[in-house]
Amino acid sequence: MNWAANVPIVIAGVLGLAVLIAMASLIHRQRRSDRPARSRGWRLALLLAAQPILAVLLYLSLPPPPLRTQAGTMVVATAGAAQSGAAIVGEVQIGLPEAPLSAERERVPDLATALRRHPGTQRLRVIGAGLEARDRDAARGLAIEFQPPALPRGVVGVWAPSRVGVGATFAVHGRVQGLQDGTVELLDPGRQRVDRIAPDRDGGFALSAVARGPGLTGFTLRLRDARQRVIEKIELPISVLPDAQPKVLVLAGAPGPELKYLRRWALDAGLKLQTQISVGAGMQLGDAPVALNAATLAGFDLVVLDERAWDALGAPQREALMAAMRTGLGVILRIAGPLSPRMRAQLRELGFELGVGADSIAMRLSAPAIDEDAIRARLGPGSEHAPRSRDQPVAAVPALTRRNLSLAGPKVQTLLRDADGNAFAVWRANGQGRIGLWSLGDSFVLALAGRDDLHAQLWSQAFATLARAKPRDTLRIEGVARQGERMALCGLADDAQVSDPQNKSLSLLIDPVRGAERCAAFWPDAAGWHGLKQGERTTAFFVLGRDDAPGLRANELREATLALVSSQSNTAPAADASSRDRAKSMFASDVPRGTAWPWFLAWLICAAGLWWLERSRLGRYGAAAAEQT
Repeated sequence: MNWAANVPIVIAGVLGLAVLIAMASLIHRQRRSDRPARSRGWRLALLLAAQPILAVLLYLSLPPPPLRTQAGTMVVATAGAAQSGAAIVGEVQIGLPEAPLSAERERVPDLATALRRHPGTQRLRVIGAGLEARDRDAARGLAIEFQPPALPRGVVGVWAPSRVGVGATFAVHGRVQGLQDGTVELLDPGRQRVDRIAPDRDGGFALSAVARGPGLTGFTLRLRDARQRVIEKIELPISVLPDAQPKVLVLAGAPGPELKYLRRWALDAGLKLQTQISVGAGMQLGDAPVALNAATLAGFDLVVLDERAWDALGAPQREALMAAMRTGLGVILRIAGPLSPRMRAQLRELGFELGVGADSIAMRLSAPAIDEDAIRARLGPGSEHAPRSRDQPVAAVPALTRRNLSLAGPKVQTLLRDADGNAFAVWRANGQGRIGLWSLGDSFVLALAGRDDLHAQLWSQAFATLARAKPRDTLRIEGVARQGERMALCGLADDAQVSDPQNKSLSLLIDPVRGAERCAAFWPDAAGWHGLKQGERTTAFFVLGRDDAPGLRANELREATLALVSSQSNTAPAADASSRDRAKSMFASDVPRGTAWPWFLAWLICAAGLWWLERSRLGRYGAAAAEQT
């Protein structure tokens, strides 16, 4: 029971009862008194009316009237808040630990402590950068006013994958502030620039790079202004996983340079490759032959075959391939020659309408939107047998050929297009798996012309799109992984442990409230790579330092506080009702009051006048008779 809220009601009840007793007493005495002592009508009316007036004045003098315009407002100063000015009547000013020192502000260790000290707070006015993670839960349920300050110059948003596979191409998206006519560059772990772009009008940018060697690597985002001066560098930690590569079965009806360079790229990228090449008369080259059945295909993630190998499949083998595809296997069909009517009918059943064209036609790939320095960085130093000089000119993109097929059909998705916008690789879902058609017949020309980067990019995108989907890591990180800030690790096992950069281990305690999500809170003490160990498996994640990427930090606080304000707007009616209920508590310590002495003075004057009137003979019948005699 809230006794503080009921005190005004009790006082009002007591005073009301006293008024009734006083008025009843006056009427009783009027009727019992002799006529000379009785009051005239106007005197009795004045005495009766004075009782509730005195009660109201006494009530107002005990708790003065609340100033509702500023009642229950707390001004919360956060990082970067300006020095407080003149205090508004009724507002409570507090300063969180990261706020600048000010004599007008009450220093508190966190927002929860401030709310306990001022229990009737109805609304918050946040000034500065925004609320830290430790204070956001305490602010829920209150009306919040927040005018975010301008973001600092530099990177204010970055979205990059934390884990990629070896050889995979990944994208980095972000947003910058105050970089007119500047550029954003992406550097690889060797500090070689692999991409560069000018941000758009809103500051957005998109860059890409290739993850080469496995391990914990660090790419770098570098900002240059219009004069090409470096204004900021931000590390992008990425864990390159060697075990994310698919296991591939390659079937070919004949050897050729296309297959040779495809195999070379796959082996260089670390893919697990099984190759079977038919050379006629029942002879095969490559690895030991495997039977095409359900058990064998279940061990592969992707099957790459040409039109000759497809035609050579028997009915049981083709049915096993289709069944495996429906359970998640990916298939790439390379079409480098004419198709038989039977094969066209089979592809039509799979949802592909190839049209009547079958000849080879010339095509060109779109030129990469990066300069020569970035291309050289992506090409790398070459191999031991074919080294590449850093100053070697970048070769032009050569002309290629593809089969003139209409790669269309319902639910067919485009995978790759040429410079004219024509699709030369498409795919379609088949059950849980995917089947793709590849009409480019001489991608090996790219490697021969010294453009290994484009050759690898084409096949990497195709393999990544069509290979069997791997089960995702159950680890999910909620919040920003930053030193000293609370974060939640979800999808954990019972024996989950976190090791910091100094290899100190800490066991995690699963939150029983979020038992279904298997989440645990974690406060990192150090910046750098951390490892989450669950059984025999260890997953790496990176923790930013307290002062790393100040623009990102400012935007994190800004967006988190604005999200809190937005979520509270949905509960505004309930918050207003709660505010009205709290306003009824005239004794609540947080509600600013008016001055008590004017009401008490008014009560004292009225009480003195009433006391004089009750004891005087003014207005009595006996006083009138005495005047007549």
